Amino acid sequence: MQKLKQQVFEANMELPRYGLVTFTWGNVSAIDRERGLVVIKPSGVAYETMKAADMVVVDMSGKVVEG
Repeated sequence: MQKLKQQVFEANMELPRYGLVTFTWGNVSAIDRERGLVVIKPSGVAYETMKAADMVVVDMSGKVVEG
């Protein structure tokens, strides 16, 4: 899961570089279909202070599993 969190973090960090977000709005997420989990950027966290460890893991019903 750590690898997927790092990938989601890196993808999210590209968004402001290309002008694809305003303030904290917008995100990239990824799914681990084998585990039935989704990794997504936390809401309201500034891109400038975000870390891979800040990524949130939820199950397919939206329940927070980690983060």
